Amino acid sequence: MDGSILVVGGNDFQTTILDRLETLPACDVDVAYTPKEAQHLIQAQQPDVLILEASLVGNLDLCRQIKQQTSLAWIYCIVIADQPENQSEEIVPGWNWELAYRTAALEGGADAFLLLSLEKTEDVLSLSGWKLQNHLLQAQIQTGIRRVQIYRSMMRTNDLLSAIALSDPLTELSNRRALDWELPRQIQNARHRATPLSLLILDIDYFKSVNDTYGHLAGDRLLQLLSARLRHNLRFQDTPFRYGGEEFVIILSNTTLEEAQAVANRLNSLIGKQPFAIDANLALPVTVSIGVATLQPTDDANGVSLINRADQNLLKAKTSGRNQVVAGE
Repeated sequence: MDGSILVVGGNDFQTTILDRLETLPACDVDVAYTPKEAQHLIQAQQPDVLILEASLVGNLDLCRQIKQQTSLAWIYCIVIADQPENQSEEIVPGWNWELAYRTAALEGGADAFLLLSLEKTEDVLSLSGWKLQNHLLQAQIQTGIRRVQIYRSMMRTNDLLSAIALSDPLTELSNRRALDWELPRQIQNARHRATPLSLLILDIDYFKSVNDTYGHLAGDRLLQLLSARLRHNLRFQDTPFRYGGEEFVIILSNTTLEEAQAVANRLNSLIGKQPFAIDANLALPVTVSIGVATLQPTDDANGVSLINRADQNLLKAKTSGRNQVVAGE
Protein backbone atom coordinates (compact mmCIF):
# COMPACT_ATOMS: atom_id res chain seq x y z
CA MET A 1 0.00 0.00 0.00
CA ASP A 2 1.62 3.25 -1.15
CA GLY A 3 1.68 6.01 1.42
CA SER A 4 3.83 8.57 3.17
CA ILE A 5 4.64 8.73 6.88
CA LEU A 6 6.27 11.39 9.02
CA VAL A 7 7.67 10.29 12.39
CA VAL A 8 8.21 13.03 14.98
CA GLY A 9 10.17 12.22 18.13
CA GLY A 10 13.53 11.88 19.84
CA ASN A 11 16.41 9.66 18.72
CA ASP A 12 15.35 6.55 20.66
CA PHE A 13 11.75 6.91 19.50
CA GLN A 14 12.83 7.33 15.87
CA THR A 15 15.08 4.28 16.03
CA THR A 16 12.34 2.09 17.48
CA ILE A 17 9.58 3.24 15.13
CA LEU A 18 11.75 2.95 12.03
CA ASP A 19 12.70 -0.56 13.15
CA ARG A 20 9.02 -1.42 13.51
CA LEU A 21 8.22 -0.03 10.06
CA GLU A 22 10.88 -2.02 8.20
CA THR A 23 8.40 -4.66 7.08
CA LEU A 24 5.72 -2.15 6.07
CA PRO A 25 5.52 -2.33 2.25
CA ALA A 26 5.69 0.59 -0.20
CA CYS A 27 5.73 3.49 2.24
CA ASP A 28 7.93 6.57 2.19
CA VAL A 29 9.05 7.43 5.72
CA ASP A 30 10.53 10.76 6.78
CA VAL A 31 11.56 11.96 10.23
CA ALA A 32 11.55 15.16 12.27
CA TYR A 33 13.06 15.64 15.70
CA THR A 34 11.07 18.69 16.80
CA PRO A 35 7.50 19.92 16.24
CA LYS A 36 8.88 23.02 14.52
CA GLU A 37 10.85 20.93 12.05
CA ALA A 38 7.77 18.76 11.55
CA GLN A 39 5.60 21.78 10.72
CA HIS A 40 7.82 22.69 7.77
CA LEU A 41 7.80 19.11 6.47
CA ILE A 42 4.03 18.81 6.88
CA GLN A 43 3.40 21.99 4.89
CA ALA A 44 5.83 20.93 2.17
CA GLN A 45 5.04 17.22 1.90
CA GLN A 46 1.58 16.72 3.44
CA PRO A 47 2.17 13.12 4.60
CA ASP A 48 -0.68 10.63 4.83
CA VAL A 49 0.19 9.55 8.37
CA LEU A 50 1.81 11.44 11.23
CA ILE A 51 3.36 9.42 14.08
CA LEU A 52 3.99 11.50 17.21
CA GLU A 53 5.94 10.66 20.36
CA ALA A 54 3.54 11.51 23.19
CA SER A 55 6.23 12.65 25.61
CA LEU A 56 7.98 15.04 23.20
CA VAL A 57 7.16 18.58 24.29
CA GLY A 58 4.94 20.29 21.72
CA ASN A 59 3.83 17.16 19.86
CA LEU A 60 0.28 17.13 21.24
CA ASP A 61 -0.03 20.83 20.41
CA LEU A 62 1.22 20.02 16.90
CA CYS A 63 -1.54 17.43 16.54
CA ARG A 64 -4.13 19.96 17.70
CA GLN A 65 -2.87 22.62 15.28
CA ILE A 66 -3.03 20.25 12.33
CA LYS A 67 -6.55 19.14 13.11
CA GLN A 68 -7.67 22.77 13.33
CA GLN A 69 -6.48 23.50 9.78
CA THR A 70 -8.99 22.52 7.12
CA SER A 71 -6.25 21.98 4.56
CA LEU A 72 -4.40 19.50 6.82
CA ALA A 73 -7.08 18.00 9.08
CA TRP A 74 -7.30 14.88 6.91
CA ILE A 75 -3.77 13.75 7.95
CA TYR A 76 -4.07 10.62 10.08
CA CYS A 77 -2.38 11.28 13.44
CA ILE A 78 -1.13 8.42 15.63
CA VAL A 79 0.18 9.34 19.08
CA ILE A 80 2.46 6.74 20.68
CA ALA A 81 3.50 6.52 24.33
CA ASP A 82 6.16 4.23 25.76
CA GLN A 83 4.74 1.22 27.57
CA PRO A 84 6.73 0.79 30.80
CA GLU A 85 7.96 -2.64 31.77
CA ASN A 86 6.06 -2.38 35.04
CA GLN A 87 2.68 -0.76 34.45
CA SER A 88 1.42 -1.35 37.98
CA GLU A 89 3.54 1.39 39.58
CA GLU A 90 1.95 4.79 40.12
CA ILE A 91 4.53 7.54 39.90
CA VAL A 92 2.04 9.85 41.58
CA PRO A 93 -0.60 8.14 43.74
CA GLY A 94 -4.02 8.32 42.11
CA TRP A 95 -2.63 9.53 38.77
CA ASN A 96 -3.02 7.30 35.72
CA TRP A 97 -0.35 8.35 33.24
CA GLU A 98 -1.79 6.23 30.41
CA LEU A 99 -5.25 7.75 30.79
CA ALA A 100 -3.75 11.23 30.95
CA TYR A 101 -1.79 10.77 27.72
CA ARG A 102 -4.69 9.07 25.96
CA THR A 103 -7.12 11.81 26.96
CA ALA A 104 -4.76 14.60 25.92
CA ALA A 105 -4.07 12.93 22.58
CA LEU A 106 -7.70 12.30 21.68
CA GLU A 107 -8.79 15.73 22.87
CA GLY A 108 -6.13 17.16 20.58
CA GLY A 109 -7.70 15.39 17.62
CA ALA A 110 -5.47 12.31 17.36
CA ASP A 111 -7.00 9.51 15.32
CA ALA A 112 -5.32 6.79 17.38
CA PHE A 113 -3.37 6.39 20.62
CA LEU A 114 -1.04 3.43 21.09
CA LEU A 115 1.10 2.08 23.92
CA LEU A 116 4.25 0.50 22.50
CA SER A 117 7.38 -0.83 24.12
CA LEU A 118 10.26 1.27 22.90
CA GLU A 119 12.81 -1.27 24.16
CA LYS A 120 13.09 -4.98 23.34
CA THR A 121 12.98 -6.25 26.91
CA GLU A 122 13.10 -9.96 27.70
CA ASP A 123 9.44 -9.93 28.79
CA VAL A 124 8.31 -8.33 25.56
CA LEU A 125 10.33 -10.70 23.41
CA SER A 126 9.39 -13.82 25.35
CA LEU A 127 5.69 -13.10 25.00
CA SER A 128 6.01 -12.23 21.31
CA GLY A 129 4.71 -8.83 22.34
CA TRP A 130 7.06 -7.00 20.03
CA LYS A 131 5.66 -8.74 16.98
CA LEU A 132 2.06 -8.21 18.11
CA GLN A 133 2.73 -4.53 18.70
CA ASN A 134 4.23 -4.29 15.22
CA HIS A 135 1.04 -5.73 13.75
CA LEU A 136 -1.03 -3.24 15.74
CA LEU A 137 1.06 -0.25 14.62
CA GLN A 138 1.11 -1.33 10.99
CA ALA A 139 -2.64 -1.98 11.04
CA GLN A 140 -3.22 1.56 12.31
CA ILE A 141 -0.95 2.99 9.63
CA GLN A 142 -2.69 1.01 6.89
CA THR A 143 -6.05 2.17 8.22
CA GLY A 144 -4.82 5.75 8.11
CA ILE A 145 -3.47 5.46 4.57
CA ARG A 146 -6.71 3.88 3.34
CA ARG A 147 -8.74 6.65 4.97
CA VAL A 148 -6.55 9.34 3.42
CA GLN A 149 -6.79 7.67 0.01
CA ILE A 150 -10.58 7.64 0.30
CA TYR A 151 -10.53 11.30 1.31
CA ARG A 152 -8.34 12.26 -1.64
CA SER A 153 -10.55 10.29 -4.02
CA MET A 154 -13.61 12.10 -2.68
CA MET A 155 -11.85 15.46 -3.07
CA ARG A 156 -11.00 14.66 -6.69
CA THR A 157 -14.63 13.74 -7.28
CA ASN A 158 -15.79 16.94 -5.59
CA ASP A 159 -13.36 18.99 -7.68
CA LEU A 160 -14.69 17.33 -10.82
CA LEU A 161 -18.31 17.92 -9.81
CA SER A 162 -17.51 21.54 -8.94
CA ALA A 163 -15.86 22.03 -12.31
CA ILE A 164 -18.90 20.51 -14.03
CA ALA A 165 -21.28 22.66 -12.00
CA LEU A 166 -19.35 25.84 -12.85
CA SER A 167 -18.78 25.08 -16.53
CA ASP A 168 -21.03 25.56 -19.54
CA PRO A 169 -21.03 22.20 -21.35
CA LEU A 170 -21.59 23.68 -24.81
CA THR A 171 -18.93 26.38 -24.92
CA GLU A 172 -16.63 25.03 -22.17
CA LEU A 173 -16.54 28.52 -20.68
CA SER A 174 -17.38 29.20 -17.06
CA ASN A 175 -21.13 29.62 -16.55
CA ARG A 176 -23.44 32.10 -14.81
CA ARG A 177 -23.03 30.31 -11.48
CA ALA A 178 -19.26 30.68 -11.75
CA LEU A 179 -19.68 34.38 -12.52
CA ASP A 180 -21.85 34.84 -9.43
CA TRP A 181 -18.99 33.36 -7.39
CA GLU A 182 -16.03 34.98 -9.17
CA LEU A 183 -17.23 38.57 -9.60
CA PRO A 184 -17.57 39.34 -5.85
CA ARG A 185 -14.09 37.88 -5.31
CA GLN A 186 -12.64 40.05 -8.08
CA ILE A 187 -14.36 43.14 -6.68
CA GLN A 188 -12.98 42.43 -3.22
CA ASN A 189 -9.46 41.99 -4.61
CA ALA A 190 -9.69 45.18 -6.68
CA ARG A 191 -10.80 47.23 -3.70
CA HIS A 192 -8.22 45.69 -1.40
CA ARG A 193 -5.40 46.41 -3.86
CA ALA A 194 -6.84 49.73 -5.07
CA THR A 195 -6.73 48.57 -8.70
CA PRO A 196 -9.34 49.14 -11.44
CA LEU A 197 -11.81 46.48 -12.54
CA SER A 198 -13.93 46.55 -15.67
CA LEU A 199 -16.53 44.30 -17.24
CA LEU A 200 -17.83 43.62 -20.75
CA ILE A 201 -21.19 42.18 -21.76
CA LEU A 202 -21.10 40.87 -25.32
CA ASP A 203 -24.16 39.86 -27.35
CA ILE A 204 -24.23 38.17 -30.76
CA ASP A 205 -26.22 40.33 -33.17
CA TYR A 206 -29.27 38.70 -34.76
CA PHE A 207 -28.49 35.33 -33.24
CA LYS A 208 -32.15 34.29 -33.35
CA SER A 209 -32.10 34.54 -37.13
CA VAL A 210 -29.19 32.07 -37.22
CA ASN A 211 -31.28 29.51 -35.33
CA ASP A 212 -34.37 30.24 -37.42
CA THR A 213 -32.54 30.06 -40.75
CA TYR A 214 -29.92 27.36 -40.23
CA GLY A 215 -31.22 25.44 -37.21
CA HIS A 216 -30.20 25.17 -33.58
CA LEU A 217 -27.25 22.88 -34.31
CA ALA A 218 -25.73 25.63 -36.42
CA GLY A 219 -26.48 28.10 -33.63
CA ASP A 220 -24.77 25.85 -31.10
CA ARG A 221 -21.74 25.48 -33.35
CA LEU A 222 -21.54 29.24 -33.73
CA LEU A 223 -21.54 29.65 -29.94
CA GLN A 224 -18.71 27.13 -29.67
CA LEU A 225 -16.60 28.80 -32.34
CA LEU A 226 -17.16 32.30 -30.99
CA SER A 227 -16.25 31.13 -27.47
CA ALA A 228 -13.02 29.64 -28.77
CA ARG A 229 -12.18 32.87 -30.58
CA LEU A 230 -12.79 34.81 -27.39
CA ARG A 231 -10.54 32.51 -25.35
CA HIS A 232 -7.71 32.72 -27.85
CA ASN A 233 -7.78 36.51 -28.02
CA LEU A 234 -8.13 37.53 -24.38
CA ARG A 235 -5.32 38.59 -22.08
CA PHE A 236 -4.22 36.25 -19.30
CA GLN A 237 -6.00 38.35 -16.65
CA ASP A 238 -9.33 38.37 -18.53
CA THR A 239 -12.01 35.86 -17.49
CA PRO A 240 -14.86 34.98 -19.91
CA PHE A 241 -18.23 33.52 -18.93
CA ARG A 242 -21.29 32.40 -20.85
CA TYR A 243 -23.91 34.62 -19.27
CA GLY A 244 -26.89 32.99 -20.96
CA GLY A 245 -28.13 32.34 -24.49
CA GLU A 246 -25.95 34.36 -26.86
CA GLU A 247 -24.60 36.70 -24.16
CA PHE A 248 -21.11 36.58 -22.69
CA VAL A 249 -19.52 38.43 -19.77
CA ILE A 250 -15.80 39.13 -19.55
CA ILE A 251 -14.20 40.32 -16.30
CA LEU A 252 -11.17 42.51 -16.95
CA SER A 253 -9.04 42.72 -13.82
CA ASN A 254 -6.63 45.62 -13.31
CA THR A 255 -8.20 47.37 -16.31
CA THR A 256 -9.40 50.96 -16.57
CA LEU A 257 -12.47 52.01 -18.54
CA GLU A 258 -10.33 53.26 -21.43
CA GLU A 259 -8.34 50.02 -21.52
CA ALA A 260 -11.55 47.97 -21.34
CA GLN A 261 -13.00 49.92 -24.25
CA ALA A 262 -9.87 49.15 -26.26
CA VAL A 263 -10.23 45.44 -25.45
CA ALA A 264 -13.89 45.54 -26.48
CA ASN A 265 -13.10 47.29 -29.78
CA ARG A 266 -10.42 44.71 -30.55
CA LEU A 267 -12.81 41.81 -29.86
CA ASN A 268 -15.54 43.46 -31.93
CA SER A 269 -13.13 43.71 -34.85
CA LEU A 270 -11.72 40.18 -34.47
CA ILE A 271 -15.19 38.65 -34.42
CA GLY A 272 -16.61 40.70 -37.28
CA LYS A 273 -13.77 40.50 -39.77
CA GLN A 274 -13.72 36.72 -40.31
CA PRO A 275 -16.80 34.51 -40.87
CA PHE A 276 -17.31 31.42 -38.71
CA ALA A 277 -17.02 28.09 -40.56
CA ILE A 278 -20.03 26.17 -39.25
CA ASP A 279 -19.31 23.26 -41.60
CA ALA A 280 -17.70 22.64 -44.97
CA ASN A 281 -20.60 24.32 -46.77
CA LEU A 282 -21.56 27.13 -44.40
CA ALA A 283 -19.56 30.11 -43.16
CA LEU A 284 -21.50 32.76 -41.26
CA PRO A 285 -20.46 36.39 -40.93
CA VAL A 286 -21.22 37.53 -37.39
CA THR A 287 -21.08 40.82 -35.52
CA VAL A 288 -21.40 41.56 -31.82
CA SER A 289 -22.54 44.43 -29.65
CA ILE A 290 -20.62 45.12 -26.45
CA GLY A 291 -21.42 47.11 -23.33
CA VAL A 292 -18.55 48.23 -21.08
CA ALA A 293 -18.56 49.43 -17.46
CA THR A 294 -15.95 49.88 -14.74
CA LEU A 295 -16.15 49.42 -10.98
CA GLN A 296 -17.17 52.47 -8.93
CA PRO A 297 -16.86 53.06 -5.16
CA THR A 298 -20.66 53.04 -4.89
CA ASP A 299 -21.06 49.63 -6.53
CA ASP A 300 -22.31 46.77 -4.37
CA ALA A 301 -19.94 43.98 -3.34
CA ASN A 302 -21.69 41.36 -5.49
CA GLY A 303 -21.34 43.32 -8.73
CA VAL A 304 -25.05 43.64 -9.48
CA SER A 305 -24.86 47.37 -10.18
CA LEU A 306 -21.69 46.92 -12.26
CA ILE A 307 -23.40 44.32 -14.45
CA ASN A 308 -26.51 46.49 -14.74
CA ARG A 309 -24.48 49.43 -16.07
CA ALA A 310 -22.67 47.23 -18.58
CA ASP A 311 -26.04 45.79 -19.60
CA GLN A 312 -27.48 49.28 -20.11
CA ASN A 313 -24.51 50.16 -22.31
CA LEU A 314 -25.07 46.95 -24.26
CA LEU A 315 -28.69 47.97 -24.81
CA LYS A 316 -27.51 51.34 -26.13
CA ALA A 317 -25.16 49.56 -28.54
CA LYS A 318 -27.97 47.36 -29.83
CA THR A 319 -30.53 50.15 -30.19
CA SER A 320 -27.96 52.33 -31.95
CA GLY A 321 -27.50 49.90 -34.82
CA ARG A 322 -25.54 46.97 -33.30
CA ASN A 323 -21.97 45.92 -34.19
CA GLN A 324 -20.47 48.52 -31.89
CA VAL A 325 -19.07 49.18 -28.44
CA VAL A 326 -20.65 51.51 -25.89
CA ALA A 327 -18.62 52.30 -22.77
CA GLY A 328 -19.47 54.26 -19.67
CA GLU A 329 -18.62 54.32 -16.01
